[in-house]
Formats: sequence, C-alpha cells, structure tokens
Amino acid sequence: MSTNFEERYNYHPDDFKNYDTTRIRKEFLVEKLMEPDKINLVYSVIERFIVGGAVPVNKALKLEPIDPLKASCFCERREVGIINVGGAGVIEVDGTEYPMNHKDAIYIGKGSRDVTFKSVDPENPAHFYINSAPAHKEYPVKQVTLGQANKLHLGSLQTSNERTINQLLINSVVETCQLQMGMTELKPGSVWNTMPPHLHSRRNEVYFYFNVPEGQAICHFMGQPNETRHIWLQNEQAVISPNWSIHSAAGTSNYNFIWGMAGENLDYSDMDAIQPTDLK
Repeated sequence: MSTNFEERYNYHPDDFKNYDTTRIRKEFLVEKLMEPDKINLVYSVIERFIVGGAVPVNKALKLEPIDPLKASCFCERREVGIINVGGAGVIEVDGTEYPMNHKDAIYIGKGSRDVTFKSVDPENPAHFYINSAPAHKEYPVKQVTLGQANKLHLGSLQTSNERTINQLLINSVVETCQLQMGMTELKPGSVWNTMPPHLHSRRNEVYFYFNVPEGQAICHFMGQPNETRHIWLQNEQAVISPNWSIHSAAGTSNYNFIWGMAGENLDYSDMDAIQPTDLK
C-alpha cells in the first residue's frame, strides 16, 4: 500500500509542561513526510487537521481516504491545499491535469473524487506537501503559482528576520472554507521566522521546513509564552502547534517554511502578538 498514516491527539498546556524531549518529539514532530513512492499522512484531532507528503517517483500516487475519515473519497467532507517543494510534477483532479512547478500551490475543494500525484522526471521527483481540513461548502479547484501569490516583505537584516511571506491559499487569493497556506522565504543572513511570535487561539498552525541546507538544522520554539520549549528539526519535517502555543524558529542557516492553518475564521491578521521580552 502506498499510503501510511498515524493519528495524533489533543494536548493540555498543563500536561505539556511535564513533557521531556522524547515526548515533545513524539507528539508534535512530523518526522517522515517525504518518502519515494509513498503518501505519508498525520491526522491530528486539533481542528481535524491533516498534514502529509507525497513523492511519486516510479508510479503515480492516488490520494485515498484513510480509515479515520470514514469516507468514500478523501475530499468527501474535506478541502486540501498542496504546495510542491520538489521537482516539476502534475496533480490530476477528476480528469483535469494541473502542472505543478517548484513552489506552486493548488486548492482542491470538497467533493473532488480522484486526486493523483505524478512527477515529470523520476530523477528529480516532485515533493508534494499536503494540508487538509474539514469543509462545509464546495469551492472549485484553483491553482496558484508562486508569481500569483500575495507577497509581504517583513523584518530586516539587522534583526535577522528579513523575509518574504508568499500568501498562496488565503481568502484574498482563493476561496476556501477554513484552510489557509503560504510560504515564507528567509533572506541570506536571516534565520528567525515569526519573530516577534504570536498566538491565535482561534486557529491551529503547522510549520513545514524545507530548503534547509545539508548539515544545517532548525530550532523551533513552541509552548505558552511563559513556558516555552524547543524542538530541533531537519529538512522536510513539520511541527504541529496547538492553539495555545507560539510558533517561531531560528535556523543555523536561512531556509524556507510553509505555514498551514485552520480554525474559526479566515482573518490572516487575527493574532495576539507576544513581545520577545515577555518570553520565558
């Protein structure tokens, strides 16, 4: 079988205070996302969010419903966002093919029946990063190239956080029920993302780190602002952040990351800022 999945549960912040490194990594780190000719998925009960990866090399891969969904097809009650972080690929949705270049995104709405992943060149396969959330309404499939993203330029080299935020699948670009996705690219010499950090108790968020240079690593910070913890990540790994947790990181080099959110609203600016001097 080409699809692997696991389930993750909810976590209380008071319990989180007692987690050691091994437990933090077990509960929040998504370590193996991209494997050749596999679809790997993690189903979290936090907002019923699914995070996954698909790497078609020698064969096409079909997005099949996993057991927790109790559905006839993956998108029976769900919407899906996908960003390609590898070589050129193709996503076929109900018979229509969408060419997917590096850093292109696609939104697939509720009710889509057949979703298939392909690579153009098996020697340089596509790496499709997948986010999914429950959906209450059908919206059409829409592809969004990197050039079509809404771009925000934030931070500065002086504070080591000069970056470009590419808003790809947000409500000013594409209609969705609750899913939002985008990609942040840090400039050379900058290593901090989402600093100052923030909370948004009305949404969860997952960060996926990629283009991390060989031999480098990411230190991701999470937890309540007065009770923070850290977790080290390698290239093409992700961290699940509950709604009570900050989400910020520093790398030993610059890198890219994809943020994906789902929750009560689609207001991108709905967040509670935390000053660096208030972190503990």
